[in-house]
Amino acid sequence: METKGAEKAFQGKLTETKGAVLLDFWASWCPPCRSFSDLVAQVAGERPDCRLYRINVDDEPELAAAFHVKVIPTVTCLRDGRIIGMQAGACSRQQLENMLI
Repeated sequence: METKGAEKAFQGKLTETKGAVLLDFWASWCPPCRSFSDLVAQVAGERPDCRLYRINVDDEPELAAAFHVKVIPTVTCLRDGRIIGMQAGACSRQQLENMLI
């Protein structure tokens, strides 16, 4: 999918980032997103090698589409700029941690 402006710049930044990145796709009107985002933040906060970006799908629909997000919450894990895992819907702490291995 072709992205424009800020989306393209953000994807370029992700490509250049070394280590793990979690993209937390959420929406403010989604109760499961709010509680799951807390878990994602905890897991990312415990890992000094991990960066977390929270992406509101209502504010950034093109970015969500570029990452093929069809369900929220969705977490996408990248390592050294490559997607290594994606979880649609909430999951356990262990599943999140396993994505980062």
